[in-house]
Amino acid sequence: MTEEEEQSSLWSGNETLRSEPRGFSHEQMVTCEACLRANPPTRTACLYCGASLPVTDASASFIKPTLRPLEKWEQGFNTVLLSSEQQLSNDSLWKIADLLKLDAEEVKRIFSSGEPLPLARAATEEEALVIERQLEAMGLRVLVVADAELDAHAPKKLRAMELKDDALIVYPAGAQGGQEVLWKDVSLFVAGRRIIRKLEVAERQVKKQEKEIVESRELSADEPRLDFYASHHESGWRVTVDNLDFSCLGNLKTLVAAKNLQTLTSMLRERAENAVYDDSYLRVRNMLTLVWPLEQHTESLGLRKQRMGRVHIEAVTTSDNETQFTRYSRLLHYLKLRQIDLKR
Repeated sequence: MTEEEEQSSLWSGNETLRSEPRGFSHEQMVTCEACLRANPPTRTACLYCGASLPVTDASASFIKPTLRPLEKWEQGFNTVLLSSEQQLSNDSLWKIADLLKLDAEEVKRIFSSGEPLPLARAATEEEALVIERQLEAMGLRVLVVADAELDAHAPKKLRAMELKDDALIVYPAGAQGGQEVLWKDVSLFVAGRRIIRKLEVAERQVKKQEKEIVESRELSADEPRLDFYASHHESGWRVTVDNLDFSCLGNLKTLVAAKNLQTLTSMLRERAENAVYDDSYLRVRNMLTLVWPLEQHTESLGLRKQRMGRVHIEAVTTSDNETQFTRYSRLLHYLKLRQIDLKR
């Protein structure tokens, strides 16, 4: 058989040519409400004007969230895992990991923790709602909570307290008077720690484009924290060892601040019988870092002259988990205040 005959045998004139659809159909396209142009259903923002696109049930399945890291000043939207309605298979774990841009083992650890944890932090509410719909389609029960809800009512640091028979008097730092909180209204205690690490590095110029580390040292600080909240109060209060006058302990007060906080915590829990005590932060903080990373910043310490002709460039990098712990504490109160069921 010649080459021409072989090629002609691959297609018979009786067969009709089929054109495969390219891209999306007209019905699948999403119209921008701002500029009225058609956009692919995979987008959450208009390709032409940047406006947010409406998310429908039909388009939600096409969209794959970008989940870009947010700047420090940006307010995001958190998709929080509440529970799973079924035992997830390995295939489901891989699909969830691909959607959230996480490792499958990390997703498995989050699900096995038994705590309400953020799965993703999106830049827009529309993107967060897309994630919510796709996860719910896989049998997960999730909730979208904005950063504004968690950051707007940060716990107030206390400078003093009074323990009475039926109430607690709290004195926030910077405020003149006190506020009475009935023991029966105290609903939640959240224990945690503020961990600050500083890495100081001294470098010297070796070549034009190369530097050599000549000295480094790491410093760390670890301080306990106790947040507590009352029902019908959006904001709570924070007890720190370096800010509170522990005179409320009376004869039980010691010279060790950490010991004083332990004693105070026991006294508060004993009187607030209706309150839930949660100390899960230290157990889940590594999983929180996947979505709520530690705050880090690098500061130059300038030049330091060692000897004639030798100059070192010094800088310090600081990492701080204060914002992360505050958001987790506020999230627990947010869920409890709205009586959201967390049974898993």
